[in-house]
Amino acid sequence: MIGISKLYCGAVEPADVLRYQRMSGKLPSELLQFSKDKKPVVVWNCTRTCNLKCVHCYAGSDAQRYDQLSTDEAKAMIDDLAAFGAPVLLFSGGEPCVRPDLTELMHYAKDKGMRVVISTNGTLITPQLAREFAEVGLSYVGVSIDGGRDTHDRFRGVPGSFDRSLEGLRNAQEAGIKVGLRMTINKLNWREINDVFDLMEERSINRACFYHLVYTGRGSELMDEDLSHDETRQAVRLIMDRTRAWFDRGGRPEILTVDNHADGPFVYLEMLKEDPERAAEVLQLLQWNQGNSTGAGIACVSWDGEVYADQFWRHFSFGNVKDRPFSQIWTDVSRATPESELMYRLKNKRPFVKGRCAACKWLDICNGNFRVRAEAATGDLWAADPACYLTDDEIGLATAPAAEGQAEGACA
Repeated sequence: MIGISKLYCGAVEPADVLRYQRMSGKLPSELLQFSKDKKPVVVWNCTRTCNLKCVHCYAGSDAQRYDQLSTDEAKAMIDDLAAFGAPVLLFSGGEPCVRPDLTELMHYAKDKGMRVVISTNGTLITPQLAREFAEVGLSYVGVSIDGGRDTHDRFRGVPGSFDRSLEGLRNAQEAGIKVGLRMTINKLNWREINDVFDLMEERSINRACFYHLVYTGRGSELMDEDLSHDETRQAVRLIMDRTRAWFDRGGRPEILTVDNHADGPFVYLEMLKEDPERAAEVLQLLQWNQGNSTGAGIACVSWDGEVYADQFWRHFSFGNVKDRPFSQIWTDVSRATPESELMYRLKNKRPFVKGRCAACKWLDICNGNFRVRAEAATGDLWAADPACYLTDDEIGLATAPAAEGQAEGACA
């Protein structure tokens, strides 16, 4: 997660982070990416059932009913997460709003001291549900929008879903809840980034996360629709420019890019041309961010209790919270099993990555980018991430030979 507004537009200074001693229990949600203890933000896919049929769904969700944690099992998981110190529980799906005990579990997590967030398609947020969310005290409601009306409806597989999502957003806003948009960019929609920014300004929506495509679930069928390296550069540069223009007009948007940590060095290199003094501060923030945090600062629990390194790793489970507490699963780096061996490697990826990643001068900032995308594209979990769009010159390969990884083989 790369905060464009934080880094490029100066919405966050290094001193802002140091004020909280960089401890996740003290940092406000918007600064958690700079924490030094990296307690995991937990994405809980609380259901696999969904009322839409999104073409890029990483969970392969549909309208069927699936086995999922009961209310009591979910509360036991939340008890453990809270005691472990996980700062945020993000309710996701499927579509979390189809779960009848959703707000009960949200209240439970909030009462345990966790910050509660929801990622939803927005179509089921009625005025009544929005009021219930407000009573919970949700930190944030993120609604997926994948471009203009026609593009969004094509992605979601259900005509009229764009308008219903906007209605859900309006209901949440009228209930006084912070809302934001989520867009997964690819060849089919990236030229509508401007449309999404226009929509945000028209509707006073100040937050958006622009996700790079990850090849998993139904998203694996869109691998050929991922942006080229040049298109990715154009897209990130456009996001930067629209964010800066909004700031220059007196706005204070919170704009982030997600799932491609090459964005961090890219923003730094662009800033180095424009404002070297600010670039030095950006570099410090990126070093604190530490790049991809799969298996460390981000975790996923599935609808049936399986624990994954993040929400894109459904082919490799570390265990199930019905059998063993999350806190024990997440901290098992004994290397006694394939699961604990992979967890050990994910806690410090640097010695195991190969190719361009191993030789890259930004490895400490990017942390090897997305391992599951490398595996999907090459079959090797530790190969270079093919979505890295930085040139050889930019990563320091012009003067240094490409390095092979220090570790052989992959864990999964």
